[in-house]
Amino acid sequence: MQVILLDKVANLGNLGDVVKVKDGYARNFLIPTKRARRATDTAIKEFEARRAELEKVAADKLTAAQALGEKLSGKTVTISQKAGVDGRLFGSVTNADIADALKKTGFDIAKAQVRLPTGPLKTVGEHPVSVAPHTDVVVEVTVHVVAEAE
Repeated sequence: MQVILLDKVANLGNLGDVVKVKDGYARNFLIPTKRARRATDTAIKEFEARRAELEKVAADKLTAAQALGEKLSGKTVTISQKAGVDGRLFGSVTNADIADALKKTGFDIAKAQVRLPTGPLKTVGEHPVSVAPHTDVVVEVTVHVVAEAE
């Protein structure tokens, strides 16, 4: 299916690109999340008429994400979990736990924006974690996992 991208999509393209994607990806993800639209002749003409407005909105989103990234860069978040004597956790610290901890400190981060390259954290200690408030803005945050006192 041919779609026009209304937003930058990682590994696919930028605003205004007409790309061919699988039907299910377009119907189930891109179109419902308003990141793309079917590439019909009328849709392409409407997009060209609104292009400047959409580019301004995208630039504003990027600017806001860069400001958030500067505030977030280098932050340390402490999360306490039950742990055994050897420092292994009973369970794990997931991206949802990290997003909740960041929300408590005043940053509006969704769990999908927290990237754990090696999977959930399963040990006590400090772990570097990537947070991506925008596809072009990725910052490092330190997550300090401590053993919960019983």
